[in-house]
Amino acid sequence: MSPTGLSARVRIGYGLGSFATGTFGTVPGLLLLYYLTDVLGVGAGLAGLLVFLPKAWDVLLNPWIGSLSDRSTRSRFGPRRSWMLLGAVTMPLCFAAMFAAPDGLDGGPAAAYVAVLFLLTASAYAFFQVPYVALPAELTADPDERARVMSWRVAFLGVAILLSGAVAPMLAGSTADDRGSAGGYRLMGLVIGAVLACGMLAAVGATAGTRTVIRTTGEPGLRAQLRAARGNAPFFWLLAAFVVQAAATGLMLAGTQYFATYILDRPSATTVLFACLIVPSLLAMPLWLAVGRRGGKRDAAIGASICFLVGALGAAAGRHLPDTLIYAAVALAGVGYAGVQMLPLALLGDAIAADAYTSGRRRAGVFTGLWTAGETLGLALGPGLFGLVLSLGGFVSSDADHRVAQPGSALTAIVTGFGVLPAVLLLLSLPLLGRYRLTEAELTRLRDAAETRPARATAPYDEESSA
Repeated sequence: MSPTGLSARVRIGYGLGSFATGTFGTVPGLLLLYYLTDVLGVGAGLAGLLVFLPKAWDVLLNPWIGSLSDRSTRSRFGPRRSWMLLGAVTMPLCFAAMFAAPDGLDGGPAAAYVAVLFLLTASAYAFFQVPYVALPAELTADPDERARVMSWRVAFLGVAILLSGAVAPMLAGSTADDRGSAGGYRLMGLVIGAVLACGMLAAVGATAGTRTVIRTTGEPGLRAQLRAARGNAPFFWLLAAFVVQAAATGLMLAGTQYFATYILDRPSATTVLFACLIVPSLLAMPLWLAVGRRGGKRDAAIGASICFLVGALGAAAGRHLPDTLIYAAVALAGVGYAGVQMLPLALLGDAIAADAYTSGRRRAGVFTGLWTAGETLGLALGPGLFGLVLSLGGFVSSDADHRVAQPGSALTAIVTGFGVLPAVLLLLSLPLLGRYRLTEAELTRLRDAAETRPARATAPYDEESSA
């Protein structure tokens, strides 16, 4: 093993942390809005706001945690692990409680209960997620070794998204009809909470004590972090595109249960729709990797976005298509979703490396804190927008025991939120991705220049001035 090589225990253990990140990135976006409107009887507009606001808080919290974990690196568990452990022991409990509203609680009180628990859950998750994402840059200085670590992370991430997206709706509907019940959601919260705890604790335990190969530098405040991000043009444009695409993903996740229940008239089809999205994405990952190697990661990301966009447009015609064609459209979106999820992470690593080569500072926590904040914002905007569209469409909320027929305007709102708006957002993301111009050749040039000049701080990399 090379000096920077990592053991299989570290690689696999780190990857297991993606069971937590993939699961938490999927289940609330898939079920929380529906839980509020169709189990607890919360109005669609208010429910969308409640799903959005706690995650919006993380936009401020995540960069602070990133800077904090950059500066606070001494722990018997190793750098960043103490923060990861804090999230691992608190977040699963908050998650389970969030889906366990007391019996008889509905409307406004139920909304307040879920909002508080979701805020606590999202905050606890941030303490794990931000240092977790920053960790690979400190485990090894070898780019190939980092790629191997990330391959385990991506593999476990895909499995987590597939399993949680398929199993969580089944558990939620296990104690009543397949539309879900308070008892079913309570059971789902407990089971998914246990999965979250196992994944988080595995990542902490497997990487504990691993030596750090580089030192990181923290920025003192959010304003300084934003300046660092704006000075790194590739990161800035990549983040902007990723936030818009995350909002598109959040819309489709939030709309899946509604689409299955009210458009397909089969609530159990939620699992089928989700499988149609995720299974093709798992199969397509090697394809997008090959396309990225041959034609460049940025161009591959643009191609994946277009593929996702076309699939979303097919889903938008869901009221007029047979089920088979709807599933095919969602599967096409899933092929694009694979690239949309995987390729930006590879581009992110290049943008962070470019900053290190030109500034002489290691600020992985700063950039990953802003990245996870942007991802959180995008995924929160999705359900928030979907709730707003439902409200404008006249969607009628109900509790689990009293179902109501929806007006035609509400059905139109569902297909708009599930297909039309995601397609529009993906279209808007294309020119943003086009502004990312950091090529592999330019990154190599920056690395060679950094190795030959005396160690000193320079201005952050700005592609506009280097062009």
